[in-house]
Amino acid sequence: MIQKIKTLFIALIAFGFAATGQSSNAVLFTENGEQFTVILNGLRKNDKPQTNVKLTGLTSTQYKLKIIFVDTKIPELATNLFLEPGTERSFSVKKNTKGTYVLRMISEDAIATDVTTSEPNYQQQNQAQPSAVQQSDVVQTTVTTTDDGTSGGAAINMGISISDNGVSINASGFDTDANGHVNSTTTTTTTTTTSHSTVSGNIPPPPPPPTYLPGYNGPIGCPVPMSKQDFNDLKSTVSSKSFEETKLTIAKQVLQNHCLLTSQVKELCALFTFEENKLEYAKYAYDYTYDIGNYFKVNDVFTFESSTEELNQYIRNK
Repeated sequence: MIQKIKTLFIALIAFGFAATGQSSNAVLFTENGEQFTVILNGLRKNDKPQTNVKLTGLTSTQYKLKIIFVDTKIPELATNLFLEPGTERSFSVKKNTKGTYVLRMISEDAIATDVTTSEPNYQQQNQAQPSAVQQSDVVQTTVTTTDDGTSGGAAINMGISISDNGVSINASGFDTDANGHVNSTTTTTTTTTTSHSTVSGNIPPPPPPPTYLPGYNGPIGCPVPMSKQDFNDLKSTVSSKSFEETKLTIAKQVLQNHCLLTSQVKELCALFTFEENKLEYAKYAYDYTYDIGNYFKVNDVFTFESSTEELNQYIRNK
């Protein structure tokens, strides 16, 4: 007598998807061909020293950067690397007027987005809408059980497959031997489909880089200027000090991790009483100023014409 087919359990496979955020790139190069190695947040980025290193897929807006030169006579350059999502920034590694190697951003470009149409017009009302494409992932499992008709046990041949047609169970034919025993072969097919959708269609262009100084289109000396609230806190701290030397130290110290607007540099310079301290800070802050094309406005804080000439000469020599 044919034994009943026992119930089989099938394991399902789960699929996960990870979403990626917008990344940025950075290109570092030396103007005079000095070879160097890049250390980013403590990780070496190029195995062999090079004169030009491109860093891609960077997901943070700020990194700790160290540049180690092949020429051991050149001190290591340690600074912060500021980036903007969706852009590629190029940085020059060069000497300043004091003979110290510094990092200077010279350009910023949006990272190209792969779009299927050559010149999409996002203002058209009858543009093609994104469409969802259904895809299926298939897993197949086969279990075999055969019943020889003599013992109470069962051995069944079962096949389990997965396709786009859903779940199905099939059994094979039954054979009877010379003793009247019934040999049965049963095939069971179960289909499990995991579906997911992909979206195709027009992709909008990436948003333009943020504008920290509306209307300004000149050269940029550093990536992100200090916020108004942070600057007011800095200004209050500097103003609270009695000694000029202490004011100068604090005003310089904060620039190791921050960037200023030209107007903010002017306000800090005005906090110093002595002309020499105003000039010293104006020189120092130039390398940490966002809108360096407006830096001529700092000259307004000087009393003597010689200070203006010295600052301008300093900037021309950079």
